[in-house]
Amino acid sequence: MRLPRRPRLLLPVAIALVAIVALFFLFSGIYTDYLWFTAIDYTRVFSSVLITQIVLFIVGAVLMAGIVGGNMLLAFRSRPLFGPAVFGGGGSGADRYRQALDPHRKLVFIVGMALLALFAGSSTASQWPTWMQFANGQPFGTTDAEFKLDLSFFMFELPFIRLVLNFLFTAVILSAILAAITHYLYGGFRLQSPGVHASKAARVHLSVLLGVFVLLKAIAYWYDRFDLVFSERGFVHGASYTDINAVLPAKNILAIIALICALLFFAGVIRPGGMLPGVSFGLLALSAVLIGGVYPMLVEQFQVRPNQQGKEAAYIARNIDATRLAYNINDAKVEPYSAEADPSKVRENAAGDASVTGVRLLDPGLVSATYEQTQRIRGFYEFADQLDVDRYPDENGKLTDHIVAVRELSGPPEGQNNWINRHLVYTHGYGFVAAPGNKVDSSGLPAYDAKDMPVTGALAERTGLKESRIYFGETTGAEYVIAGGNPERPQELDYPETGGTGQKNTTYTGKGGVPVGSFLNRLFYAAKYSEVNILLSGDVNDNSKILYERSPRDRIAKVAPFLTLDSDPYPAVIDGRVTWIVDAYTTSNAYPYSQSESLQEMTRDTATDRSRVIAQQPLDEINYIRNSVKATVDAYDGTVTLYAWDPNDPVLKTWSSAFPGIIQPKSEMSQSLLAHIRYPEDLFKVQRYTLSRYHITDAAAFYSGQDFWNVPNDPSQGERNVKQPPYYLTTTMPGGEPTFSLTTTFVPRQGPNLAAFMAVDSTAGDNYGKLRILRMPSNTPIPGPGQAQNAFQSRFAGELNLLGVGASSVRYGNLLTLPYAGGLVYVEPVYIQVAAGGGQEPYPILQRVLVSFGSQIGVGRTLDAALGQVFGEERTTDQQQQPQQNQQDQQSQDTQQNQETSALQTAISDAQRAYDDATKALQSDPPNWEEFGKAQQRLDDALEKLESAGVQAPVTTPTPAPTGSPAPSPAATGSTAPSPTASPAGAS
Repeated sequence: MRLPRRPRLLLPVAIALVAIVALFFLFSGIYTDYLWFTAIDYTRVFSSVLITQIVLFIVGAVLMAGIVGGNMLLAFRSRPLFGPAVFGGGGSGADRYRQALDPHRKLVFIVGMALLALFAGSSTASQWPTWMQFANGQPFGTTDAEFKLDLSFFMFELPFIRLVLNFLFTAVILSAILAAITHYLYGGFRLQSPGVHASKAARVHLSVLLGVFVLLKAIAYWYDRFDLVFSERGFVHGASYTDINAVLPAKNILAIIALICALLFFAGVIRPGGMLPGVSFGLLALSAVLIGGVYPMLVEQFQVRPNQQGKEAAYIARNIDATRLAYNINDAKVEPYSAEADPSKVRENAAGDASVTGVRLLDPGLVSATYEQTQRIRGFYEFADQLDVDRYPDENGKLTDHIVAVRELSGPPEGQNNWINRHLVYTHGYGFVAAPGNKVDSSGLPAYDAKDMPVTGALAERTGLKESRIYFGETTGAEYVIAGGNPERPQELDYPETGGTGQKNTTYTGKGGVPVGSFLNRLFYAAKYSEVNILLSGDVNDNSKILYERSPRDRIAKVAPFLTLDSDPYPAVIDGRVTWIVDAYTTSNAYPYSQSESLQEMTRDTATDRSRVIAQQPLDEINYIRNSVKATVDAYDGTVTLYAWDPNDPVLKTWSSAFPGIIQPKSEMSQSLLAHIRYPEDLFKVQRYTLSRYHITDAAAFYSGQDFWNVPNDPSQGERNVKQPPYYLTTTMPGGEPTFSLTTTFVPRQGPNLAAFMAVDSTAGDNYGKLRILRMPSNTPIPGPGQAQNAFQSRFAGELNLLGVGASSVRYGNLLTLPYAGGLVYVEPVYIQVAAGGGQEPYPILQRVLVSFGSQIGVGRTLDAALGQVFGEERTTDQQQQPQQNQQDQQSQDTQQNQETSALQTAISDAQRAYDDATKALQSDPPNWEEFGKAQQRLDDALEKLESAGVQAPVTTPTPAPTGSPAPSPAATGSTAPSPTASPAGAS
């Protein structure tokens, strides 16, 4: 029964419509990508990658379909004319399958080949980086230790050869399987007793395919020899004694045997029967087991393991040399350091030494909440949960460590989160916020020198900040926004007006973004985001631009997909504009003899675990890394600029050849940008992970492993088994000048003592990137970070616990280690985290500073006070270490105690009253800042009396609790009291 014409046409029409819609959305994605790349002047990257992918797709699809389809057609055309009669048999199960397949034979073949071509082409296209590196590979100028080939062969050529061999293996295996099925269906051979009966055509065809497979295996065996430089068989990565003396000869022999077996298979074309193929397969399998498996195992078991240190020494040395070169630690300087200075011998100079008194105390991981509560201004703004450390000149021109952040937009307020507000009104953040790392104000809050909206402060004036709008940032990158629009009727929220409920609006005028004035562009972006409002909204006009991919890392990853990016971009004021700086790496896992490790594991620490803005690096294993590129992203217009920081890196040269013109020379970097370049954190983590073992250059000592180190756990995190992050701070290495550095410590594999201190110069210049390791004496225990933390907590447990009573809690900041005067100084800020009600989230305020040097430990409200206890006055808060008092008359002692008790009770009462008055001033609406300041001063005086008497005050310093806006100035509240002035860090 024939279907009516209309129902018969329905299915093809439906299929055609689905195909058209799918192609439309596919084209929308490609076209909008083209518009994005064009808008930021990186069209060359888009076109190069797209053309390469298309060519590889076509080549892979055509070759796979041609090889497999051609063999199927050959099998079909060489079928016996009389089918099963050739073997003298009747019908079989194959006949039923053939009869069912024959009516749809062409359709099945075409659909099958199309799907195979699609999968093969897609797989081949995804390998465009391998092809580009092969086609543009640059020489290293260095040869490997075994084969004496330039390293570029292993880095760029061998991966492509492996790709081609795998493709051909897949094609031949599929051809053999599908050709055998075709021969079976059309009578080429039958599975009959006793054995397989095949026509001559089927036998010849399959013999040739099997011969080609074995020939490819012979080639693969030959190239397997070069893969031995990545072997993991031995004590370390790289070719081991067994690999060189057993596996390498075995690969040579197996390649020859495989070649002989391939010839035997080809001989089966001429000589009928299954003897030659059978002998070939047997010989190949037996030799693979005995020569390729059993023999190396015997050498490893009976020659190497009983004498592993001696046998592997030369290959361990190769691994050490290659690893140190691959991770760029070959020039790391290790020098002995006694770290046993006597505090009494440096007392006269320490208190006034800028290298100690100017140390950064604000912890960028803790004060984010403080920035949030004191500088958020409105609830729809936010700061990153891990702030950044940079350096800026103070009023005297001296570079000072700063904690920097930008105020980004979290989204419209609750209840107003509609499409217009989310994408057209709340389009950007606003403001650059910074505070010196070694200062706080009189309340223990950061002493901001760039703050508020619009941005004010001495630092904003010194840097000439002109544009502080943040359209591109770490936390704003997930959503697209449509900016621009009508300049005569601006609707983009710029910032809330001061002292009122209104808002200042603006219209985007930057060059970033893709114009969406045309109907065609709006149509394609409506399809891309599945949002019809883009097409229909009257607020989208000829001046509108759509901004997306707004995260600095995402933008750079898109224009330079061959780079691995540092996990933490940081903002800086460059030539009057807020600019994101991102370090970028060239990485590989194909450096001969180098130790391969997981990038994520090497870079994981407290910062990556607790932060949502610091990206986790991929689990990919690498054994080569270079910080070859410094990238910038303009926070206002999204301009991406790539600079060749290490132009001699062969991997970067290779990618520069593949994408000419997209990476600018280092000489194009402005002095303003160079002033804010710092050594990349992830690279430093990778290098410290590697140097924990590879500071040892002697093979025998490396084998014993007695001097291996560990990165210590973060002591501020209690019992959590997570590594201490490295710290940016200005430090002075022995014999050097104060320099902005990235620092870390090491402890032995067994034990908590300090093993070494490492720092790298992080200022652009001649010494940039120089790694220096101060090695502690092995015969004298030097306290490690965990021990220093325990000493602090045990010594001042009472005082610190009293600070954390009630709703307060004690938070320990970053425990900093600094070499000083032949010893080591440990400095740790202590914060009190207080929630003051009113719906405010708790935030930390700096209240104490702990200092340790040698056997001396001090605590104070300021760093100077703590240093004074260690290097100045001969005192300590541990009463058990006080000199024994001379025996006095019992009656005089009782009298003195009574007097002291009375004075202490008075001081405690005064402190409690001052605390109550300060709390009452804070809780008034609005807060009475004048009364709060007076009460705070009275409280400080009372606490000082208690401390001078050696008593720990059972009260907590009240802290300001802003209600979503900055603390009002005296003028705003009608007060005539002076505003708090900055004081050394730790002042309260």
